[in-house]
Formats: sequence, C-alpha cells, structure tokens
Amino acid sequence: MGLEIRELECFLVLAEELHFGRAGERLYVSQSRVSQLIAALERRVGARLVERTSRRVALTPLGADFRASLAPAYGALRATVEETRAAARGMAGRLRIGFQAPWVGTLMDTITDFQERFPEVEVELAELPLSDPFGAVRRGEVDAAVVLLPVAEKDLVLGPVFSRQRHRLALSVRHPLAAGTQLSAEDLAAVPLISTTGPAPDYWREVQAPTRTPGGRPVPRGPAVRTLQEGLSLTATGRGGMLLCGTTGEYHRRADVAYLPVGDLPESALGLVWHQDHETARITEFARRLGERTGRTRQRDRAG
Repeated sequence: MGLEIRELECFLVLAEELHFGRAGERLYVSQSRVSQLIAALERRVGARLVERTSRRVALTPLGADFRASLAPAYGALRATVEETRAAARGMAGRLRIGFQAPWVGTLMDTITDFQERFPEVEVELAELPLSDPFGAVRRGEVDAAVVLLPVAEKDLVLGPVFSRQRHRLALSVRHPLAAGTQLSAEDLAAVPLISTTGPAPDYWREVQAPTRTPGGRPVPRGPAVRTLQEGLSLTATGRGGMLLCGTTGEYHRRADVAYLPVGDLPESALGLVWHQDHETARITEFARRLGERTGRTRQRDRAG
C-alpha cells in the first residue's frame, strides 16, 4: 500500500472545512476531485473516514482518530520540505509589507510565525496613504501590500483575502444619527461621505465612498482626503461621515467620533497584493502562510 500525499492533504483540509466545495477552493480543485481523493484514501485505509449526507459532512470516529494522528506528522513533513525549498531558493533578504488598515490578528500572527520560521528574512512594515493603495507596490517601495478590496489591477496579483467584516460609518458625536446604535445603508443619503483623492482608481474609491445607496438614492459628496487621519479630523468637526472597516474603527477610537455599524452593504475585506513581475519566494511563502492561517481562522469562527 503506497502513500499519496495529495490524498492526505485533501483529507486534512476537508477535516477543517467539513464542506467539499470549500475544501476544493482551498486546494484549487473541483468538488468532484475532492470526492475522488477521499474515496481513494478510504480504499487504501479500508474503512470510511468521512460521513456525507445532503445536510452535513462529518468525520467518522475512525476519521477523527486518523486526523489527530496524521496532522502533526504531515505538518512536520511539510515543514521539512518548505525549509529545504526555501534554502534552495534563497529566502534570505528583506520583505517589505505596506498596509492601509490596522494590523488584525490573523496578519500579526502570520508575521510572527513567518519571522520565527525564517529568521534570515527581515520583515519591514510601512503605512500606505489611504488615497494610493497600489502605488507603493508599483514603484517598488514595498514588496507586497495589505489593501482594502476591491482589487482589479491587471499588473497586480491578489493573494489571500481576509478580515471580512461589516462597514462602520464614522460620524461626529454631535451628528443626529450618532445617537443610534446601527444604521441602514439608506441612511447614507443623509450624510456627506468623505472620500479619497487620487491616484486611487475610481472603482476603488466608489466602494469606499459610494455615490448611491443600494436603493438608488444619491449620497452627498463630502471633502476628499489623502490620509485616514485627515478624514477622521474632518469627521470630528462635522464635515461629513467616513465609511471604514470595523477594525479601523476599533483601532482609531476617539471621544469626538462615533462608529456605527451599517447594514445592507457588502462586507469590507483586506487582501494581500504584489506586482506580477516582482514575485519572489519570500512573497509567495508569506502569502501561502497567510492564506492557510486565514482558512483556519474562518473554520474556528464557523465552529464557534
């Protein structure tokens, strides 16, 4: 009986996701291919490892025991291969990461793990202006950047997407709407929205400061700013409101600004991007680790 690494990898991912479609997305294969790999592994083992019904996917008792024994061994094997591959490719050097939003737990944990695994890599961090999410990557000032979505730049690679959360509207505490606990997206029609100046592309600026509500009502235009601090200062003085991701609102709490969750809008999200012509082993390894940690965090959140 031989061992097929792809079957073992598929089983471990499915054991985390408990969903054939999501497991396929993480493995970049079809749902039917996941089923084939699991079936092949079960034939090698000689017993069912996964129970699948129309409503749920669950590990059998034998499958749960198999996962508990397999995961540490597979992790050690993969780490050995990664370290050897990294040494062969020359991981030593700098990894410069730009960021727009405050560092969230998943990202900080990935950086800590990456630095412990590859001490020969010097990780540098640089804050990016809100009005220019992609410029530093294109100019080579950073190797990769954590930016607010959407990203539709042909010369940039979009890696892991994470930190999906509801938008919050920053308002002066003196604004009438600030007395509430939650807003509808239609309430934006009553608030001049502070937007960003260029060179951020129009499609990106429209998501951060929409010109119409989901119901089609026009949203008044507020001032345009280059940085987050400029926007928050104008917000505090009552010049308008500013849409932010939830993490940014929590990080930049101040007594003169209220942050209210907004329903009926798509979630905000962050993504890691880099230039397609400047990809390095350091970038791809960091992106892979961030993607894996994002998947584990998502799985824990669903379980909780």
